[in-house]
Amino acid sequence: MRNFLEKVNETVLELWTGILIWGAACQLIPVWFIKDKGGYSLGLWIGVILASAAAFHMWWSLDRGLDREGAAQGFIRKHAFLRYAVIVAVFAAVMLTRAANPLAAFLGIMGLKAAAYMQPFIHKRRHPETEGQADDALPSSPPDLSLCGGAQTGTENEEKKEVNLG
Repeated sequence: MRNFLEKVNETVLELWTGILIWGAACQLIPVWFIKDKGGYSLGLWIGVILASAAAFHMWWSLDRGLDREGAAQGFIRKHAFLRYAVIVAVFAAVMLTRAANPLAAFLGIMGLKAAAYMQPFIHKRRHPETEGQADDALPSSPPDLSLCGGAQTGTENEEKKEVNLG
C-alpha cells in the first residue's frame, strides 16, 4: 500500500481527502431528515467511491496520455469517454435495481467537484511551511517596461508625438 501511495500524485491524495470530507458531511448532515437512511447511505457511498475512482483514473490517463506525444489527445479522449461510460453504467444499475438512492449517488459523485474546490485549502493544511511562498514570488509593483521597448501608456505616446511635431 505504501508503494502505491508513493506513486500516486499528491494532488490525487488531496482530492481523495476532499472527497471523503464531502462524503462524511453529506452523510452526517442530511441523514437525520431522510426516511430511507440505508438507501441514502448506500447511494452516497457508491457515488463517493465512484468519484474517488474517477479522480484516480483522470490522473492515470493524463499521466499516461501525455507521454504519447502526438497520440495524447486521442488517448485522453478515449479514457474520458470510458470514465463517463462507467459512471453512466453505475447510475443505470443503481436506478434499475432501486437498491440505493440515485440522487444520493449523484451527490456522492459531486464530491469530485467539491474536492477540486477544497484541494487548495487541504494542500495548505498539509504543507503549512509553504504558505505565503507563492505570494512572495509575485512582484509588489508592475515591472517598468519602458526600458525594454515594451508597452507604453497613452500619455507617453502623446509626449512622443509632441516631440516629433515640435
